[in-house]
Amino acid sequence: MSGGDGISKIDEAIKSLKRGKFVLIYDNENREGETDLIVASEFVTPTHIRTMRKDGGGLIVLMVANDIARKFHLPYLADLYSDIKEKYPIFGEVAPTDIPYDTKSSFSLSINHRNTFTGITDIDRGLTVRRFAEISSDLNGKDNALELFGNEFRSPGHVPICVARDGLLNEREGHTELSVSLLKMAGLTPVATGCEMMGDNGKALSKTDAIKYANRNNLVFLEGREIKEVWKRWSE
Repeated sequence: MSGGDGISKIDEAIKSLKRGKFVLIYDNENREGETDLIVASEFVTPTHIRTMRKDGGGLIVLMVANDIARKFHLPYLADLYSDIKEKYPIFGEVAPTDIPYDTKSSFSLSINHRNTFTGITDIDRGLTVRRFAEISSDLNGKDNALELFGNEFRSPGHVPICVARDGLLNEREGHTELSVSLLKMAGLTPVATGCEMMGDNGKALSKTDAIKYANRNNLVFLEGREIKEVWKRWSE
C-alpha cells in the first residue's frame, strides 16, 4: 500500500504489528470513545500482557475473525442467553438489550489454556492468547477444529473472546472489527489481543492522552475512520 496519509499510517501500523509491536486504535466519539492497545496475538509474550495490564488497565481480550469462531463453534453469549433462558430465567433477565453504544455484544466464551494454573498471570494469559492464534492459523482443510480447541482450552477462564461480525466494518465498527480488519490487511492471523486504556480520573483515557502515550512510546495511533477508509478500498 502507498499513497495518501491515511494509507501511510496504515502501512506504518502494519509494519509495527508484523514486528509484534502495539498499535493504538480509537473507535470514534459517537461510539465508546475509547482507545485500545492492540497487538497480533501470534506474537504475544508475558511482557505484552504486563504492558496492557499496567498501561491499559481495562479488560484484556481476544478479538477473533468470524470465520475462525465458526470453525471452533464459538457462540455469541447474547445468543446463548436467549437459548437457555427458559431453563435458567436469570439469563433472560440480564440479557444485554440496552447497550448504549451497540446493538449486540461481541463477547463469546472465556478461556484458559489447559497448561495454565489459575490462568490470570501474565505468563498464563500470554500462553492462552498465543496458542489460540497458533492453532487458528492452521485450520484450513481440517475437520477437527472443535476437538483441537477442547484439547487446548478450558472454560470459563481469564481470557474473554470477542467475535467479529461476519461482514466486519460493513456491520459493526467496534474495536474487534477494526482490529481484525487491520490484521487481515497485514496478512497476519486475524486474532488480536487488546485492552482498553483507562485514565486516572475513573474514566477511559482521553483521546489526547492516548495520542501522547503513543508519541512517548513510538507507537502508531489510528482512528477507526482511518482503518475503515483503507479497508473499504482493500476489500473491494
